[in-house]
Amino acid sequence: MKTRILFVITLLMALSANSLQAAASLQKCQETMAKFKGLGNVSELLAQSYGYAVLPTIGKGGMGVGGAGGSGCVFAGGKHTGNVSMGQVTIGWQLGGQSYSQLILFKNADTYKEFTQGNFEFGADATAVALTYGAEAGASTQGASASAGDTKAKGAWKRGMAVFTMIKGGLMYEASIGGQKYNFKPLID
Repeated sequence: MKTRILFVITLLMALSANSLQAAASLQKCQETMAKFKGLGNVSELLAQSYGYAVLPTIGKGGMGVGGAGGSGCVFAGGKHTGNVSMGQVTIGWQLGGQSYSQLILFKNADTYKEFTQGNFEFGADATAVALTYGAEAGASTQGASASAGDTKAKGAWKRGMAVFTMIKGGLMYEASIGGQKYNFKPLID
């Protein structure tokens, strides 16, 4: 019985993560990018980059088996070139749910092209720099919660990309971008 309940809860979390894959608006992408620019060394690396992808909201949940999903916008040379969707399925030790924003910087045209040629997937060794936009705390009759982080963390180029995440809410024991698959759709003129 417990196994069935856990399976149903996991399935519901995965489905809710996938429901966040609805297309992100250009305005939401620009608002999220404005937040990223004020954190860590994002502005410095952005000045060196050829382009970037920004995903305003990625939802993630899991209990043994998990899922994540979100969508965003891709830019090159300051121009909106297309949209991207991201999906991830994970198996292993994980528990909880969270939502976050993600920024992927492309150092040159080659890495931009690799990302936008179709389906792109981060390898198991991929890492992201976690940034925090503000801090929050709360208390209720069900308990207390708090979150805080580093607004000055430094990212670095790895294989021509720099990846940043910004937690929006939730709590999850697992922090990896390995296995994320991205699907790029160019804008039609």
